[in-house]
Amino acid sequence: MSKTPFYNVKSEVGKLEAVLLHRPGKELERLTPQYLEELLFDDIPWLGKMQEEHDMFAEALKSRGCQVYYYEKMLEDILKEKHVKEELISEIADFTGITKLKEKNAILEYLDSKDAKDLAEILIAGLEKNEINYRKENRSLSYYIIDDYPFYINPIPNLYFTRDPGAVIGNGISINSMKTRARNRETMLLSYINRYHKEIKGSALPQWYDYHNSDAIEGGDILIISDKAIAIGCSARTSPSAIERLAENLFAGNSTVAEVLVIQIPFKRAYMHLDTVFTMLDINKFTIFPGIENELKVFSITAAPEGKGSLKITPKNNLRRALNDSLGRDDVKIIQSGGGDKITAAREQWNDSTNTLAIAPGTVVTYRRNQASNETLRRNGVEVVEIEGSELVRGRGGPRCMSMPLRRASIS
Repeated sequence: MSKTPFYNVKSEVGKLEAVLLHRPGKELERLTPQYLEELLFDDIPWLGKMQEEHDMFAEALKSRGCQVYYYEKMLEDILKEKHVKEELISEIADFTGITKLKEKNAILEYLDSKDAKDLAEILIAGLEKNEINYRKENRSLSYYIIDDYPFYINPIPNLYFTRDPGAVIGNGISINSMKTRARNRETMLLSYINRYHKEIKGSALPQWYDYHNSDAIEGGDILIISDKAIAIGCSARTSPSAIERLAENLFAGNSTVAEVLVIQIPFKRAYMHLDTVFTMLDINKFTIFPGIENELKVFSITAAPEGKGSLKITPKNNLRRALNDSLGRDDVKIIQSGGGDKITAAREQWNDSTNTLAIAPGTVVTYRRNQASNETLRRNGVEVVEIEGSELVRGRGGPRCMSMPLRRASIS
């Protein structure tokens, strides 16, 4: 009897069977006003309330039969292996510039002294300078010059948006290259989990993209609309070159994907990713922020005929028609958030009304606060599972952003 693959996502809306989450932790308590922009936050959330809301989100998924894996626990699991711990500390030291510091030996000894659980927390929550004890005469010039900056290793407070570092496509994974340095360590850690966690055995699974690539692509821009087609947003965070590279890898590899539908959105932080303005609700239903519809450009990428280059790129004139073509349907429905009212839609889009997470065909998780958009979905035959998000939303992301699907049931 064959074992169910750890990764299996061939639809955006198939019943969600397993998901990767990260419960917000100490890294959020290290946000301060002067570093908000650098760490991609607009405000400082209340961690206790944030954790309560995230726990309710996880419980909502579990209550529908979804197995929840936690990023921090999987990281802790692999750090129990000595060789993994040593390799990861070495790469973190190079990435953060620790190896160039006079204090490097004291820092590396400190990291090596930690057990798996404590080290996992440091790799997520960061390492403050005042945690390291060393003699004053051993401090480097950089210690004094940038003395006001408190970290040797930055916190990664965006990690609870597990959607962006990776995307499962079919039975493989894209380990993404993030646009901003503030999030690069997230993909590095995911790469180690993929390679070394005992439940994954990543070496036997396809990897469609690697975080060492310089061209940025993020998971919020990747929608698995069917087993044969995926949609990718070309956005402020995902480059055309990365989309082409991922398409080439999928077409050349052991993948069922035959088309990449590229949806270009305005390169603005307010939109950020495709899934902040457009998501899939059911096998033939999507939701969109109405303020963006006239600004979209759509292209179809398929494998080029032999001898004609690697990719064939075809402009499309209409998003709905392009979706119908990609899905082999004629009944695709695109539902405007906020009931189509521009003011309501704009207000609720700021609170991620279109960032819905499908947990089954026609069933989505949303923030309760987006009342007009949620009611609009219900009027269009979509079941809405509401969660609280007054603090979670401060990081500018919704239920889809906070989840990385690992397995979904097939669409019958």
